[in-house]
Amino acid sequence: MLDNYSHKVVLVGDGAVGSAFAFSLLQSTHEIDELVIVDRNQQKANGDALDLADITPLTSPVRIHAGKYTDAANADVVVITAGVARQPGESRLDLVNKNVAIFKTIINPIVASGFNGVFVISSNPVDILTTLTQRLSGFPHKRIIGTGTSLDSMRLRVLLAHRLNISVNAVDAQVLGEHGDTSFAAFNEITINGQPLTKQLHLNTKDKNQLEIAVHQAGGKIISNKGATFYGVAKCLATITSAIIENRNVVLPISAPLDGQYGIHGLYLGSPAVINSQGIGQVIEYPLTADELVKMQQSATAMQAVLNKIN
Repeated sequence: MLDNYSHKVVLVGDGAVGSAFAFSLLQSTHEIDELVIVDRNQQKANGDALDLADITPLTSPVRIHAGKYTDAANADVVVITAGVARQPGESRLDLVNKNVAIFKTIINPIVASGFNGVFVISSNPVDILTTLTQRLSGFPHKRIIGTGTSLDSMRLRVLLAHRLNISVNAVDAQVLGEHGDTSFAAFNEITINGQPLTKQLHLNTKDKNQLEIAVHQAGGKIISNKGATFYGVAKCLATITSAIIENRNVVLPISAPLDGQYGIHGLYLGSPAVINSQGIGQVIEYPLTADELVKMQQSATAMQAVLNKIN
């Protein structure tokens, strides 16, 4: 699917997340030579293509232009950020019916174009829409990736770094489950400079709950202040896309296809996975405590209940 000479990315959705992703991608990898922006607002897509072209002398000589779904025919990656944005006070799951309808109009023509690459999804609710993308496309599960809990994990790392007054680069922490209110942290696996968190900080149940609540509320705080969140998820998207293009084999927390991991089948939920040129090289099953495993399965139950209502 990928070669050493020509890598093409198609972006569907040129809103705040999409344009921030495109800007971040151009600075994250030098191994793409074409970026196509597809949006209902062709004028906006044209404008962003022209604007982004101005940075290519300082990054790499990427051809950037507005396009159509048919441009996906020979793309390596299609990134989808299209959809209705979450409003203040609205949960990610409230977006289901609105964005499912939009996705049905996107996936089918992309597949019809002959696209044979990897889908990367960030539209919310991301776990639901990633699962739906696989069902609509019929693609192998490994070629469908959602941003999942990548952003949640970054937020937890920031919170812990602030609490310990250390660099965020010293913190390795993973959030699992739904990208939303049923997500949870795998506290036993958190390390600080390679050492277990428990050696540096004692967290009781109340402390853990407060940290998880802070992660859950982080997006809402941003939305209430500026109307939308986009820098964090855009960087996560760029990191995932670059890992595919460059065959990095890096481990990232994403919406991963679960097939028996954590006792869950047939759903995409946040879990660490190896990302490479094939999409998902391997889903990594974290060793969870009994309480964490219950939380993971509760997250799956919540997702399945939503999927059961989708026609």
